[in-house]
Amino acid sequence: LHIVLTLKQGYAAAGAAAAVMTIGIAVGAPWRGRRVDTVGLRTALIPSVISETVIWSVVPHVSYEWLLPLVFVGGLLTLPIFSVVRQSLGILAGGGQRRTAFALDAITTEMVFMIGPAAGVIVATSGYSVLGLTVVGLSTSLAGLFLMWFNPATRSPVRTEECDADQQQHAAEAAVVSSAPAHVQEAAADLAQANVLRSQGTPGTQGNRAAGLGGRAVHNFAWFTATVAAVFAVAAGAGMVLSGTDVGIVAALEIGGHQGEIGVVFLFWCAASVVGGLLYGAMHRALSPVLLLLGMAALTMPMGFAHDTWALALVSILPGLLCAPVLSAASEKVAELVDEDRRGEAMGWYGSALTAGVAFGAPLAGVFIDGMGPSGGFVSVGSAGVALCLVGLVLQQRRRRQATTV
Repeated sequence: LHIVLTLKQGYAAAGAAAAVMTIGIAVGAPWRGRRVDTVGLRTALIPSVISETVIWSVVPHVSYEWLLPLVFVGGLLTLPIFSVVRQSLGILAGGGQRRTAFALDAITTEMVFMIGPAAGVIVATSGYSVLGLTVVGLSTSLAGLFLMWFNPATRSPVRTEECDADQQQHAAEAAVVSSAPAHVQEAAADLAQANVLRSQGTPGTQGNRAAGLGGRAVHNFAWFTATVAAVFAVAAGAGMVLSGTDVGIVAALEIGGHQGEIGVVFLFWCAASVVGGLLYGAMHRALSPVLLLLGMAALTMPMGFAHDTWALALVSILPGLLCAPVLSAASEKVAELVDEDRRGEAMGWYGSALTAGVAFGAPLAGVFIDGMGPSGGFVSVGSAGVALCLVGLVLQQRRRRQATTV
């Protein structure tokens, strides 16, 4: 809305800027999660805290041409709040409590998406978009500083103690070598260099170098199994269905001349998600995220046949009940499948998959709305979500049969 109302660039330009920022977020999320895994939470958050203040204080005062690269960098260095919270919940909560914790995370996320866009629209349409963007940047930086101060656990205490023990052992070895006579130090250095060369191969053997790089790549992504890929696909599908439904609701009410009642439908839809999250969090067994997404996508399609505000609000309750459970079940599955050493990176990729689905769902619904009317938005994303789940279930059954045969 800042681009449309303040810069007078139109909705196409605003959509392009949103796409550029989305790409930045999708690219940066795995990297930010990896930094949390390797250097710790506080060090990893420093670039985000600085960039949120600087970039979002500058963006409101530049032209559209300068805004695009700035929002890309802003997306690249965005505060990884969702992945950090989910990673920490996977450590702090275990067993049945983990399901409840992820359900509460999904509920709070729904609350953010209920309140945030509405507040943004009010601020922008009141003529305070410059102030609003600046406040958002400063608030995000303050949230990052609070997160650095609070420093929630991203590794279990046992893993942390093991790492500390290894570091103490290396420090002790280094102290012994440094206190030895000079000729012993030189011998130790020569032996260390020889070990490095032996592990990497001789300088002239490009094949050994390539094998080393390939081995490191395989090791770095050893956590990325077929099951994890399926969970990422569910996250992308959920983002696609949710963003497409969002666009469909707005289009249906605007075309019907009921723009002022958009909040009513969103209230029913998001409130149902909160109730669904509470019910799922109270359950004692996990449900398949694929089946939950299948139900949500299938129940989204009937929303296209509602012809007034209250009918649309009531029909949105059923798919809304499954919104938070889908996201909660997918987050729980990632925490279950990926080891702590790589969980931050995995949560980053999970966030990228969700972001990619959101970025794909809105234009997909828009294309079908333009061609078929408001119903096309709901039917398109709903049928795409159902198709994705059916393909996933077929592949899952095939893998199980192959495993049984072997």
